[in-house]
Amino acid sequence: MTTPWRRRYAKRTQQMMSSIIREILKITQQPDVISFAGGLPAPESFPVAEIARAPQHILETTGTRSLQYSPTEGYLPLRKLIVEKMARFGVTASEDNILITTGSQQALDLIGKVLIDPGDVILCEAPTYLGALQAWMAYEAQYVTVPTDADGMQVDFVEAILKKRKIKFIYALPNFQNPGGTTISGARREKLVALADRYNVPIIEDDPYAELRFEGEHIPPLLALDEKRQQLKDPDCEHFDCGNVIYTSTFSKTLAPGLRLGWIVAPREVTFKLVQAKQGADLHSSTFDQYVAYEVMSPEGFMANHVGKIQKMYKERRDAMLAAMEKFFPAGVQWTRPQGGLFLWVTLPVGINATAILPEAVMDKVAFVPGAPFFPPTIEARGKTSKKKLPAGHNTMRLNFSNASVEEINLGIERLGGVIAKAIAAQKIRIRRKRKK
Repeated sequence: MTTPWRRRYAKRTQQMMSSIIREILKITQQPDVISFAGGLPAPESFPVAEIARAPQHILETTGTRSLQYSPTEGYLPLRKLIVEKMARFGVTASEDNILITTGSQQALDLIGKVLIDPGDVILCEAPTYLGALQAWMAYEAQYVTVPTDADGMQVDFVEAILKKRKIKFIYALPNFQNPGGTTISGARREKLVALADRYNVPIIEDDPYAELRFEGEHIPPLLALDEKRQQLKDPDCEHFDCGNVIYTSTFSKTLAPGLRLGWIVAPREVTFKLVQAKQGADLHSSTFDQYVAYEVMSPEGFMANHVGKIQKMYKERRDAMLAAMEKFFPAGVQWTRPQGGLFLWVTLPVGINATAILPEAVMDKVAFVPGAPFFPPTIEARGKTSKKKLPAGHNTMRLNFSNASVEEINLGIERLGGVIAKAIAAQKIRIRRKRKK
């Protein structure tokens, strides 16, 4: 019997999609499956002892304030701490530019709620972050994409698109991109900021992995580059309230994802509108969780020491995965070499469908995320799809190295290499048979 609810949903729900990552995680919960599928920080990196001490001290010193409703903008001491953090990246924000969100995922949703009208076109990388696509598909966004390479977004393609189409905003993940692991070079960042300013198109800078660099030199965020540019244009513009970039980040990758705390940095006018949107969503993020986060992070030197330990751990795991891939992956497979973050990106020979080999990989007790869902449906591709044609990114996969031990990485990559080798051998057999016919 057909439920009547299908006829009652809003039209925009037709654009909603499930996260393939969440679906894959459901089938990889068996303890003997080595999973490179999730984007999970290493649980042994969580500051359990510090978080355990925080609640009692908070309740003893703040009384009931930490259990009460609080301002939508967020706990003021935590916002000031973020101001200090951003200053180390060259950004001169004030607490009035900061909005605390329930994870950076809510930040993306609020940005969509405030900026996107049905049919608006977003320019992004291909591949790009699946969570952003999930957030904005519900607001009926459309997409145009530019490719990436070892230096991140290929900015040389951007200007032609800005000349041709009306773009609502540019979405970029500059550091150790999810899913590709790539970083936008300094020169490309400068050019992207200049193009966005010239064509009056804002940039949404999603930067959850900024502190997880374990190789190479720090590169200023797009927000800092834009601030300098705006100050040169108008020295009287206070801070970056004339700016063109909205910045998002999170404590999930450096503190604990379960606290669900992220933040937005934006011009005060934009922050005010985002606050209104958040009030309609959840009034404010958890007061108590904000107090806990501040209590844990506020001691001088704690975060620098804590993040340093995470960087060392992730570098060791990244190095182990790269070495294992060199040893166990067959010829013809390529991959990125991230300088930080949680992920790397694998490209299989053309014709090998990563989604099709996932079930076999799970049978061999290893899991990954196929790359195709990270490629948004583009305006150019609309109406050109074919059942016989494989989707964009069909021969790619994302691997997470942060949530597995070195031993698990070596064994899991060996298993995955075997699955890939079988798929390549089967493809060669099919090609030979076609030629004989």
